[in-house]
Amino acid sequence: MKRIRNALPAVLCLSSVVMASLGTPGVGAEVTSDIAPPPARIERVAPREGYVWAPGYWQWKGNAYYWVSGAYIFEHRGAHWIPDQWQQAGTHWQYVRGHWER
Repeated sequence: MKRIRNALPAVLCLSSVVMASLGTPGVGAEVTSDIAPPPARIERVAPREGYVWAPGYWQWKGNAYYWVSGAYIFEHRGAHWIPDQWQQAGTHWQYVRGHWER
């Protein structure tokens, strides 16, 4: 029982990483929609030393948008976080994955 309790945080952390990677398109994957995303939701967060807040965004799942909540990510010194976003391209909307920029 003690082993299970000690391993639980690692299992939960790993499962959240796996779920996050399954829920978002991979690098180079293109996601487009003919429907504009809803306005972003406002998420109130407190600053955290060594972390940056990556705001939530709307994810397109083939026929509807679903909200993906924001999360704290490790800070990269000398870089700033560009949030996930949708950009209009003509009559379509294209998803641009969040990334670090120097």
